[in-house]
Amino acid sequence: MSTTTQADAAKTASPAVDDDRVDPVDEQLVRELAERARAEGVSLTGPGGLLGRLTKVMLESALDGEMDAHLGYRRHDPAGDGSGNSRNGRRAKTVVTEAGPVEISAPGTGMPRLSR
Repeated sequence: MSTTTQADAAKTASPAVDDDRVDPVDEQLVRELAERARAEGVSLTGPGGLLGRLTKVMLESALDGEMDAHLGYRRHDPAGDGSGNSRNGRRAKTVVTEAGPVEISAPGTGMPRLSR
């Protein structure tokens, strides 16, 4: 009788992926971005650094994609007009990451605001 762990099952369920493999076009794009930042005096880490800026763009893009999937239409798409299920603005959030705190603009929760 053999026992299979989740890790073993994951290994057999899909072929191994080489995490170090990067598409040459993507690698060139990252190198160009780093060189441009260096030429403009932008540091890699720290407040206002390249890693923080990239993290901000990636998080905001991912959150927007999740909202699109949840609502079933993209931002500014007329399909959402009058649907009763729409975006509710954006809110500033601070996300603590390995690159440091990152200020993002996150989609609203969809809950109506109470008037006072």
